[in-house]
Amino acid sequence: MNRKVVSRLGVFFIGVPLIIVLIMLNQLNHLAIHAVVTVVSVIAAWEFYNILSNNFTLQNKIFLLSMTGLINFTMLLRAVFEFDVSYVDFIYVASILACLSAEVLSNRSFENSNSRIVTSITILTYTGFLLTFLTRMTFLRNSRQILIMFLTMVFFCDSLAWFFGVLFGKNNKGFIKASPNKSIAGFCGGIFGSILSGILSWILWKDIFIGSVLKLIFLGILISITSILGDLVESVLKRSSNCKDSGSIIPGRGGILDSIDSIVFSAPVFYFVITHLYPALLQ
Repeated sequence: MNRKVVSRLGVFFIGVPLIIVLIMLNQLNHLAIHAVVTVVSVIAAWEFYNILSNNFTLQNKIFLLSMTGLINFTMLLRAVFEFDVSYVDFIYVASILACLSAEVLSNRSFENSNSRIVTSITILTYTGFLLTFLTRMTFLRNSRQILIMFLTMVFFCDSLAWFFGVLFGKNNKGFIKASPNKSIAGFCGGIFGSILSGILSWILWKDIFIGSVLKLIFLGILISITSILGDLVESVLKRSSNCKDSGSIIPGRGGILDSIDSIVFSAPVFYFVITHLYPALLQ
């Protein structure tokens, strides 16, 4: 059996049960998920910092990792003390202001200041703020079902895109320069996977997702597109820096950032759309 397939199966049989356990532990607004996401955001920021360092001059690594972790740690504190989410948004803005201020107060030449400022804001946003939309789901009504549906939409998209690509994608690859191994068959499989997750969620939890199944089919199409784009965006970032993987922490997957790129891109879209399709989910 292909070594990559074995690695993928290993991650599946270990990772999926762990994720299910985390979702089931919903004490203090899923405090366990908040803790994991906080750690993941710091590791992802570290990997992203290393990728960008191949092309740019950056601010201090410890400073940026701390600021990124603080954004999601504030979400963790919100899970415990249940204060308004605007405090999290303020910490994000304050982190950006801190990066700008650090550049002003630094005792060095400023010819690379634009590079340092832009990369800092990108790291804070991409690996910090965008992940808060995953943990914002923990404050919705029926948060277990919401999290399961979102993660299965992303996971089914990734898995069926890979499966369809292996089976039917040999002669339709290369139409996306950012990732030449991606195929039209793979994209079709990914879209089908996310729609399938939406339909299954509607069948299982009709009392939560009231109304037409077309709502979740529409959501599934959106999340499949954002999941695929998230993967392609990270491919562009790595290709620009001549990196194959963001890291090597996960066998067969690469780094943390390689595994959460679709989640980072999809979580804000999912949160916005699901709360507008089903406003009753907002407590």
